[in-house]
Amino acid sequence: MTLTAWLAIGVFAAAYLLIASEKLNRAAVALGGAAVMVAIGATRGHDMFFSEETGIDWNVIFLLFGMMILVGILRQTGVFEFLAIWSAQRARARPFRMMVMLVLITALASALLDNVTTVLLIAPVTLLLCDRLGLAPVPFLLAEAMASNIGGTATLIGDPPNIIIASRAGLSFNDFLIHLTPIVVVLLVIFVGLCWLLWGRHFRDDPDKARQVMALTPRETITDTRLLRRMGVILAVVLAGFVTHSLTHIEPSVIALLGAGVAIAISRQEASDYLADVEWETLLFFAGLFIMVGTLVHQGVIGELAGFVTEQIGDNYAAAAQGILVGSAVLSGVVDNIPYVATMSPLVHDLVGPAQGLAPEQASLWWALALGADLGGNATAIGASANVVITGIAKRNGHPISFWMFTKYGLIVAAVTIAACVPYVALRYFGG
Repeated sequence: MTLTAWLAIGVFAAAYLLIASEKLNRAAVALGGAAVMVAIGATRGHDMFFSEETGIDWNVIFLLFGMMILVGILRQTGVFEFLAIWSAQRARARPFRMMVMLVLITALASALLDNVTTVLLIAPVTLLLCDRLGLAPVPFLLAEAMASNIGGTATLIGDPPNIIIASRAGLSFNDFLIHLTPIVVVLLVIFVGLCWLLWGRHFRDDPDKARQVMALTPRETITDTRLLRRMGVILAVVLAGFVTHSLTHIEPSVIALLGAGVAIAISRQEASDYLADVEWETLLFFAGLFIMVGTLVHQGVIGELAGFVTEQIGDNYAAAAQGILVGSAVLSGVVDNIPYVATMSPLVHDLVGPAQGLAPEQASLWWALALGADLGGNATAIGASANVVITGIAKRNGHPISFWMFTKYGLIVAAVTIAACVPYVALRYFGG
C-alpha cells in the first residue's frame, strides 16, 4: 500500500476512536475526518460526491431525508399516540410483552419495507409508549435497532447490503426468501430470548400507570383525521414503490422525496414544522462516514484486506463460506456494512461468479456474505444505517445512547446470531 493509504488508515482509526470516546460531536468528527482525507490527498471532490463506489451514498441520505419529512408530517395527526396506546393495551401494559411485540413488528416491517424506514416509523411510537408508562426507552430502542437488522436480512429489500448483493449476484426476491428467511425466523426466536436476558428481566411494572393507560381511548388521540387519511394514501404509495423497486428501477430515495413533496403540498405546513423532525446531525454524520470509508475503498485498503482473505481460502468453499461469514461480521461492525458489501461483492463475484447456476457449495459464499454483513452490523452503533438513525433519534429526544452502551449489547447479539448461522451454512450447503 502507498503512504497515502497508510495515512488514510490512520485518519480513519483516529476518527473512529474519537467517535467511540464520545468526547466530541460525532458529526463534527466524521466531517473533520473527511476534511483531513482531502487535505492529505487521499480523495477528491469527484470521488466524494459522484462516485458510487467511493463517495457519499446519496440514495441513503435522501431516503432518510424524505422519510424524516414524512414522519414529521404524520406526527401532526396524532397517529403515533394512537399506536402507542393501542400497543400498550394489546400487551396489557407489561413492559417485556411490549418489547416482544415491538421487536416482532419491527422485524416484520423491516423485511417488507427496509430497516431504515422501519426504525424511523417505530421509534416515535416507542418513545411515546415509554413516556406513558414511565419506562426508560433506551432498551426498547436498542432492541428495535437490532431487530430491524435481523428482520431486514430476510429479504432482498430489507437491508441495503442485500440490494447490492442481489444486483451483483443476479439474485431474485424469492432467492432471499428461500435461503435467508428460514434462519432469520430462528434468529428472531433466539433474539427474543436475548431480549429477556439483556433487558426484560430487569423491567418493573408500574400498576398505577398501567391502569391509566388501559383506561385510555386510543381514537381520542387522533387530531386530524383528514390529514391522516391523505398521509395514509401517500405512505402506502411510497411503500409500494419500495417493494416494486426491482421492477420499476426507481430508486427508493426518489420515491421518498416525491412522497415528501406531495405530503408538504397537501399538508400546507410551514417549513419549520415539516423540517422539525429532520435529524440533520445524523445526515451529516452519514455523509462524513461515507467519505472516510469511501476513501479507504479508493485507496484499495478494504479491497486488499478482503483480497487477502479470499487468497487464503482458495477453492475450499466450506472454509471460504465460514471465513466470509465471520470476517464480514467483524468488518461490518467496524465500517458501515453498505460500503463494505459494495467492496466485497465484486471479490465474491470474481471467486465464484453470478449465483444462478452455481453449485450450492459455491452459492453459499453469497449467502454467507449477506448474513455476515447484515447481522454483523448489530455489533456497533455505526455498523448499520438503522443503528445510526436510532441513536440519532434517541439523542434528539433526550435519551442518548453512547457508542459503548450500544456496543456492549450489540456485540453479544451479533456474536450469538452469527454463531447460530455457522451450523446453518454448514448443514444447508455442505451437508454437515
